[in-house]
Amino acid sequence: MEQLLRQIYTQAKTGEFRPCEDLLYMCKEAIKTDIPLGVKYLKMLSEDLEQIIPSLSDGKEIHKFFGLHKRVLLAAAPHDFDSYLLYVEWNREPDKKFYPPRRKVLKPVADALQELADDKLDLLTVSLPPGSGKTTLAIFYLTWLAGRNPNEPMLTGSHSNAFIRGVYDECLRILAEDGDYLWHDVFPALKVSNTNAKDCRIDIDKRQRFETLEFTSIGTGNAGLYRAATLLYCDDLVSGIEVALSKERLDKLWETYTTDLRQRKIGDHCKELHIATRWSVHDVIGRLEREYANSDRAKFIVVSALDENDESNFDYAYGVGFSTRFYHEQRNIMDDVSWRALYMNEPIEREGLVYAEDELRRYFELPEDEPDGIIGICDTKDKGADYAFLPVAYIFGQDYYIDDCVCDNGLPNIVDARLVEILLRDKVKMCRFESNSAGRRVAEKIQEEVKKKGGITHITTKFTTANKETKIIVNSAWVKEHCLFKDASLYKKKSDYGKMMEMLCSYTVAGKNKHDDVPDGMAMLAEYAQSLTSSKIEVFQRPW
Repeated sequence: MEQLLRQIYTQAKTGEFRPCEDLLYMCKEAIKTDIPLGVKYLKMLSEDLEQIIPSLSDGKEIHKFFGLHKRVLLAAAPHDFDSYLLYVEWNREPDKKFYPPRRKVLKPVADALQELADDKLDLLTVSLPPGSGKTTLAIFYLTWLAGRNPNEPMLTGSHSNAFIRGVYDECLRILAEDGDYLWHDVFPALKVSNTNAKDCRIDIDKRQRFETLEFTSIGTGNAGLYRAATLLYCDDLVSGIEVALSKERLDKLWETYTTDLRQRKIGDHCKELHIATRWSVHDVIGRLEREYANSDRAKFIVVSALDENDESNFDYAYGVGFSTRFYHEQRNIMDDVSWRALYMNEPIEREGLVYAEDELRRYFELPEDEPDGIIGICDTKDKGADYAFLPVAYIFGQDYYIDDCVCDNGLPNIVDARLVEILLRDKVKMCRFESNSAGRRVAEKIQEEVKKKGGITHITTKFTTANKETKIIVNSAWVKEHCLFKDASLYKKKSDYGKMMEMLCSYTVAGKNKHDDVPDGMAMLAEYAQSLTSSKIEVFQRPW
């Protein structure tokens, strides 16, 4: 069968209508015995039709291919979530459709939801900023699963009855026979058999003890009335910042989730879906990440508001979504911790911060006098997402002004060139490199390049054996007392200096730290500065 499909597909690639239609018919036959095979070629055909249709100029041809594309999506929709999303909104006006304008960003999420349905995953968590469409996507997913498994209950849990009622109402809109959505085309043999608005229950196909779609708010005490055989879906279990700021309330929430919701799962094949805006490292998703960190049956999707270029990830077509300007304005009016948690999905624990922003000393300009010295340290880039970090400190008495830095996780050859540049630019007198891993080799290379260009930096190396976390905490008091950092108005958040301050002020003793290169580097600077001070020679008269 696959050989035949491949042959027909080769002809369909020419853009002629008849081979395309023939491929549709053969895919429908293949699905009877091999669903993945038939769906595979239907999706390939759908993608090709999306390219063919815009290139046509004849009205009749456009109409033919347009209708064919609709039939292709319908054939795949019961089995493929992405195709279902495209088909079920087919009759809606373009500016009213949910999925097509958001597909570029949400397609990886839809693919992960497909993996959950295909038993490739047991647990999926999705962390997206507010208003990005994560809940609406999940609602479509519920209606798709309801058509595939109408006689197996699914349970949705969230923080409030009002939210739950909204999800219930939206599901009914999609399932309505006379509505804008084409759910009944995809599942023609099914219909809603019973609804209960008071308890938020929807039965499909036939009345049963546990309804196809059940909805409840967490902690209501009535979860014993509900069961989940296909899916347990949890959406925004954390109600708001008041809960997020309380470790005790988050502990209670976790207990309630494990005893109230999770215990409603029946059978060995019930999947879990968690969709939420992140609030804390101790929220439910944060704990699940730690619990299933090494599992190949769990996936954790995170999409931040801004990409690596500081541009919006959610500036969708038809004016929906959020522009880069909007996110920049939000970032400017919010405190950094809240911004990073809600919009960048990088929650940190406020109570465990080693360097709170209001604890740090700041300056607007360097003293007018000549500095007593200019020193630096370098924590070289190791591997993966590690950063190379080199701060430059201008010494005035007991004060160390951090006036410049490299904080870069780019390609080694580019980073090394930047390290040479900063040592030359700031006329750094002495610099210590950590010699762990490739540090010694990098130090030798940088020293050679600095000398070639007439620099004056004397580079030394030191191998570190101390526990990193202990080193950071022990030296934090010295950094707070002796180091001064630029006022926030003097640097951009995405500059090296901005990255340095962000990493420094987000390091926490509680929870998992994504990056610890900066606090570790500042601890190295503290140790280096104290070693230089302690070696100072003083002349004194013998007491004997």
